[in-house]
Amino acid sequence: MAKLDALPQAKTESGGLRRDVGLIGLMWASVGSIIGSGWLYGAEKAVVVAGPAAIISWVIGAVAIVLLALVHAELGGMFPVAGGTARYPHYAFGGLAGMSFGWFAWLQAATVAPIEVEAMIGYAGHWQWAQGLQHADGTLTTSGFVTAVFLMAVFVGVNFFGVRALAHTNSAATWWKIAVPLGAIFIIAATNFHASNFTSEGFAPFGAKGILGAISSSGIIFALLGFEQAIQLAGESRNPKRDLPRATLGSVAIGAVIYILLQVVFIAALPHTSFAHGWAKLDFPGISGPWAGLATLVGLGWLGWVLYVDAIISPGGTGLIYTTATSRVSFGLAKNGYAPKAFAKTDKRGVPWFGLLMSFVTGVICFLPFPSWQELVGFITSASVLMYAGAPLAYGVFADRLPHHERPYRLPGGKIISPLSFVVANLIIYWAGWDTLWRLGFAILLGYVLLGSYAWYATSKRRSDAPRLDFKAAQWLPGYLIGLGLISWLSGFGGRGIIPLWWDILVVAAFSLAIYYWAKATASEPEAIERSIEEVTVTDAPAH
Repeated sequence: MAKLDALPQAKTESGGLRRDVGLIGLMWASVGSIIGSGWLYGAEKAVVVAGPAAIISWVIGAVAIVLLALVHAELGGMFPVAGGTARYPHYAFGGLAGMSFGWFAWLQAATVAPIEVEAMIGYAGHWQWAQGLQHADGTLTTSGFVTAVFLMAVFVGVNFFGVRALAHTNSAATWWKIAVPLGAIFIIAATNFHASNFTSEGFAPFGAKGILGAISSSGIIFALLGFEQAIQLAGESRNPKRDLPRATLGSVAIGAVIYILLQVVFIAALPHTSFAHGWAKLDFPGISGPWAGLATLVGLGWLGWVLYVDAIISPGGTGLIYTTATSRVSFGLAKNGYAPKAFAKTDKRGVPWFGLLMSFVTGVICFLPFPSWQELVGFITSASVLMYAGAPLAYGVFADRLPHHERPYRLPGGKIISPLSFVVANLIIYWAGWDTLWRLGFAILLGYVLLGSYAWYATSKRRSDAPRLDFKAAQWLPGYLIGLGLISWLSGFGGRGIIPLWWDILVVAAFSLAIYYWAKATASEPEAIERSIEEVTVTDAPAH
């Protein structure tokens, strides 16, 4: 997922952000975010769920991400502010929506580090000393849980040295993260490529349900996420109006090509004996670290060792960065009046120490209900796409209420692509399944209790930092969250099975369009939107 460049630069004493990131820096922020631990597991998890037709799953996932990226590309050019993804709904729908999508962003950031820990532990199973850390089903043993907690503590401890201490290794780590999967693709494909693997046990043995289910549950969307890191860096970009659209769309193109090639090569390189009993029972020595195990299996032991090393470096670096990112998101929530001021307190190195400690606690909790990499992936995918879903809604509002606002990049057919991308976002969330979504719903409810309680307290005490919540402009939000959960509960993706396959897609699409146009109709008035934009623009004014 993330790379270090995606983090906010240090603020100057005047409170502005330094605009010193060029096109390559923005592009590398997103590409480095997309190429993370997802590549270590995505191909194996997807083929188990969908068979060789997982290639179709990757293509569908890439198209879905492209649609979301197109919307973000125009918005990023319109509003070049730091943390733009969570701010667009605030502009369009006021404080309640801003608080909600800020919480979704925090959930997304807080659950990445535990995923990276799971990836590290899974690949470490290659070594004898680490084989007792996981059960056969991938869940953590007691010693595995202790190890996971220790690794989370290391992430937090290193972060207390500040962002500058991490920045020195950033460039080399990024080159490594991209070079290793590319090397694996070409080396393994050149020595082991069996075209018959795509059809010998059936190309799509699990049908359409397997293809669609793999998109969310096996790590496909999780792997492709990260394009928004360029958007989040908008406040530090030298030429955001020109570079943001290019970096956003370019990073998605690069990531999608790499991941589709990884899936093709993984399927083609497997010996037939590993899936002779069906793709659902795929098994071979070292499968706990799929790519490294496969390299060793086909006689490329040296490459296997490189991949085992990568399984420490790449997830470890990402875990460090997202631990930092989590504390910065909570810092922003506190600055906006949505969370207690303790989250905005920093030490002498400028580190929001309370936010870091809470990111550790949250990460440890994540190991309890989601004790394996794949289950965590379903959660983070849903939380991430829920965060992204606010952008198409905001786009529709800005198209109507701010038609003359400067748009350095104007999305062709935006009024069609915007609602379509909102439909696609909700389908991705829906395909994650009820077992994941009820947990996500609980986490969202917890957020409303925590942040809502603070907002009520701050308002009742007439505190100057009390948030201004606009319930009228966000009246569609409860219906959206509850309705999507209800559809999932009635579905065949872990639910009651009342809504059959294909009909459920129509139901989600119709529901999404109803929410989309409801949100447009009740959004903030142009004057309120302009006022919110002006407030943030002043806050994010660049330092000189």
